Amino acid sequence: MPENCRWSTDRIPEDARPGWLMLLSEQHGVVSLRQLRQYGHSGDEIFANLAAGRWQRILPRVYATFTGEPGRSARLSAALLYGGAHAVLSHHTAAEEWGLIPIVERPVEITVPYRSSAVSQRPLVIVHRSRALDHTTLETVPPRTRGPDTIVDLAVSQQTGREATTLIVDLVSRSSIPLRAIEDCLLLRPPYRYRGAIRRGLDLIGNGLMSALEIEYLERVEDQHDLPRGDRQTPCTVDGKTLWEDVTYDNHGARVTIRLDGRATHTTGGVAFRDRRRDNAAELAGRARLVYGWQDVHGSPCAVAAEVRKILLREGRDATGSREPTCHRCGSAAAGRE
Repeated sequence: MPENCRWSTDRIPEDARPGWLMLLSEQHGVVSLRQLRQYGHSGDEIFANLAAGRWQRILPRVYATFTGEPGRSARLSAALLYGGAHAVLSHHTAAEEWGLIPIVERPVEITVPYRSSAVSQRPLVIVHRSRALDHTTLETVPPRTRGPDTIVDLAVSQQTGREATTLIVDLVSRSSIPLRAIEDCLLLRPPYRYRGAIRRGLDLIGNGLMSALEIEYLERVEDQHDLPRGDRQTPCTVDGKTLWEDVTYDNHGARVTIRLDGRATHTTGGVAFRDRRRDNAAELAGRARLVYGWQDVHGSPCAVAAEVRKILLREGRDATGSREPTCHRCGSAAAGRE
């Protein structure tokens, strides 16, 4: 409830005031024009409150009954009231509510039935339309699209198919949503674009890839430079605990570990300590290891490929494969093999 709210009950009948106060509490001080009239406010009274600055218009036919900047909860309520009875939070906003992505300042995104008259009101609200809301919505407070549908909606809204694939890998691998739930979502509600890209993302997860950085390594380092494809998410035991290495080449005859670290810094001492223990365990086991971050793989894939090829050769692996190098940065197929 906003600290600076000034809710007026003077014009509301005594028997309606408890319901009015509950409504304001549930909707974080935001009401629609229809609700105001239901509780006895005339057009003149609404205009007087707005003119005096006691209330403020947030969206067409949606008002805040308090002064000051509306908080996130009030803005979500306002967007849903504007969208109508069947509106739900969706896309980035639903993903924020599910904890899939961080909450940042952006327009509230809602989805409404296909025939709704609501249109986007930037920078406050972005309106999407759907013919399948009954199958994609959970009765949460506030209402929002299901987790699997939220991820698919976000993938479909990306600018390119590659971005859709990367988003699928990132969100599904970082969430508790089962891979099967996303696959079922695609069967029940096939997306109108990027179907192949979304399915490819699911296939990559099914084969062990867990991040956008791993996709970059697979495509830009291994595939484009004709390196053998390593095994993904290989278990290793450190101090009695099972950890997972990003890429290993043991099945190709080389005791080599590639660690892909997408973090700019270690957020906790425990993570740094765990990685040091893992490095020590690899050294004690006689394993070669290389560590790369996003800037290495994305910005200098040829240099990374050259280092990986060198270490594979050192470990006795013939690092040339059956694929033709496709990297344009190397200048030629021969350069990719040197």
